[in-house]
Amino acid sequence: MRRVQWWRLAAALIAIAAAAGGPRTAADGASRSVVAVLYAGSLVNVMENRIGPAFDQATGEQFRGFAAGSVALANQIKDRLRQADVFISAVAAVNFRLMGPKNGDWVRWYTSFATSPLVIGYNPRSRFAADLRSSAWYGVMVRPGFRLGRTDPQLDPKGALTVQFMHRAARYYHRPTLAADVLGPDENPSQIFPEETLIGRLETGQLDAGFFYSIEATAAHIPYVTPPAAIALGAEYTVAVVQRAPNPDGAVAFVRFLLGPDGSRILKDAGVALLPPKAVGDPEAVPGALRGTIK
Repeated sequence: MRRVQWWRLAAALIAIAAAAGGPRTAADGASRSVVAVLYAGSLVNVMENRIGPAFDQATGEQFRGFAAGSVALANQIKDRLRQADVFISAVAAVNFRLMGPKNGDWVRWYTSFATSPLVIGYNPRSRFAADLRSSAWYGVMVRPGFRLGRTDPQLDPKGALTVQFMHRAARYYHRPTLAADVLGPDENPSQIFPEETLIGRLETGQLDAGFFYSIEATAAHIPYVTPPAAIALGAEYTVAVVQRAPNPDGAVAFVRFLLGPDGSRILKDAGVALLPPKAVGDPEAVPGALRGTIK
C-alpha cells in the first residue's frame, strides 16, 4: 500500500515538474525577459508611463528602467555598480566616457534620436510667477527669497548646460555677474538636487523655479519660460546597446522599438524633436538587426 502511494506521489511530482518546465506565454509573465534600460532622468515620465508599457505590450519583453543623471549612470556602468542592457544619455559626449579600452569598452557605438531645449519651469503658485510671466526672468531670479533648483553639473549634463547657459545669458544681456548672481558657485548645495526629484520639489512649492528640458515641463504640465534662440541649449538624447549586456537580444528589441514608428510617435507626442538615427563610433559594432534602422 505504501509502495503504491509512493508511486502515485512520484507520478504527481513528475507531472508538476513537466507542467512547470513546459512552454509559458507572455500573458502569464513567466517567459518575459527583463531589459534593463538606464536612462537620463529627464525622460522618466515618457519612459515609465509611455515607452516602457508600450514596449512590453508590443514585444512580450519586460522593461525595467532606472533614471538618474547621465554622467552618474555612465559611472555606474563603468564601475560595474549597475548592469545595463541599454544606455540612454541626454548629451552625446557622455558616451565617450564608456568608449575605448581605457573606459572598459562598454559602448562601441551610439545614435542620437531626439532633442529637447533647456527651459525655465516655474511653480504657477509661486509669489514670483506673475513676474516671471511678464518681466525679464533674469531680473526676477536675483530677487531676495527666490528659490531656484538645478541638477549637479558634475553628475548631470543638464546641470552643466545650466551653468553654460547662464554664462551665455550674462554675455547676451550684458550683465557680467549674472551667472554668479543667479547660481552662486557652480556647486551650490542650496540649489542642487537629484534630477529625478526636481519636478516634485517644484510642484510641492519647495522651489519657485528650476531648469528643465521642455519634455519634462510639458509632461508635468509645468509652465515655463523659453530663452531666446541666440542662447538656447538643450538635450541631445542618444541610445546605445551596452557591450556584455545581460540581455543583448532584449536590448536590440528595445532600441528597434524606440527608434521605430511606435516609439517615434510616442516621443513626438511627448514634445521632442526627432533626429534621423546615424551611428557614431564603430558602425561595424551595430547589431545586424538594427542596421536597417540606424544608418
